[in-house]
Amino acid sequence: MKILGKIQRRAAIWILDTFRTSPTSRIKAIAGLIPIKFHLHKLASRSQLCSTALPKNHLIKTLIEDALNIYSKLPLHSINSLTDHQKSSIKDHLIDSYNKLYGILPSFSPLDPELTLGSRVTDTFQDRFSFNLSNKAKNDTARSQQLDDMTIVSSLSSHTALIVSDASIKHNIATSVSHIHMQDKPLIKTVHHAVFVTSTEAELFTIRCSLNQACNEEEISKIIVITNSIHMAKKIFDMKSHPYQIHATAILKELRQFFSKHQENHIEFWECPNRLKWNLHRSTDKDSKVFKPVPVLPSKIS
Repeated sequence: MKILGKIQRRAAIWILDTFRTSPTSRIKAIAGLIPIKFHLHKLASRSQLCSTALPKNHLIKTLIEDALNIYSKLPLHSINSLTDHQKSSIKDHLIDSYNKLYGILPSFSPLDPELTLGSRVTDTFQDRFSFNLSNKAKNDTARSQQLDDMTIVSSLSSHTALIVSDASIKHNIATSVSHIHMQDKPLIKTVHHAVFVTSTEAELFTIRCSLNQACNEEEISKIIVITNSIHMAKKIFDMKSHPYQIHATAILKELRQFFSKHQENHIEFWECPNRLKWNLHRSTDKDSKVFKPVPVLPSKIS
């Protein structure tokens, strides 16, 4: 691993034509190279998923074939029908392929109804969602005042839920936090932790969980989501293929149910850059950074 890391460092220096004494992590980030450990993990995951394209009568396919329901019969040589001792004698690559096939793939279908042309949320409820972007031409004081005015108006309505979301990553552990404000109700906080995920995934998961809370409230007809990553929120309504469709389709299903309850139900996404240091968002950001990751297994954290 050290040798591969040195090779990648030399490649980054060659790409940027920089000094040999430059910090490794910075030149890799500027050159657009992910750490070699994660790159190898990605290549291994892709190779494991190649087994899904094998013919049904292929030996490897029969090994990793599983029963789709309790009434179907397992293949004679299926990994799921083997004992733990027998599984331990099989190569790790096949076990990983089995876990990858029946651990990740069922969670997303490319033929999901939410992506069907003509029946998508963007087609049937295109006037129910909107984005309020921060204008870089205006000063930060004006934007903060807009957020304050919007908060005051929403706090006077018993039919509005105000969601402030944020996420942070420390030592490869993502912390997703959201604060849900509703009139005459206590503040609802949602906190989730995940390892080896991107900040975009963490942000989307935060919105997914907080929307689930807000949409289940009977009296709510308007939801306002405040986030510092408005480009991430737009991914929800992006019907093109992207790595975050698992969360996007789940959010779209929640929104479809919410919009279908009443014709007045709608949602707004407001951008709040970190530089504003707006009070409600700063409180959420503080909660996302309070968590101190502690390794479960012996490992080195620097």
